[in-house]
Amino acid sequence: MKYYAKVYRVQSEVLVAVCDASIHGRVFEEGELVLDIKKEFYGDEEFTEEQIALLLREATIANIAGEDAVSMAIKLGIIDEENVLRVCGIPHAQMVRM
Repeated sequence: MKYYAKVYRVQSEVLVAVCDASIHGRVFEEGELVLDIKKEFYGDEEFTEEQIALLLREATIANIAGEDAVSMAIKLGIIDEENVLRVCGIPHAQMVRM
């Protein structure tokens, strides 16, 4: 699997934005819901599954989009499946560690 990700570090926070490569740069609209997988936000650097797992474990905040990325976050225990939003069938989840 290939993923795109970008890491934002602000003070003590580490925000990780990650998406499946297959949806990178796409927009999904369903009624009033819009899921915009902007290349500017998710970055232009490709990562492997192992690299993404390390980034997600380090994150204090995460924005995760795509079947593979969200499934990985669920397996890692970073997000709960019942908190996943779907737009046009594309899963999206956010996480904040407190």
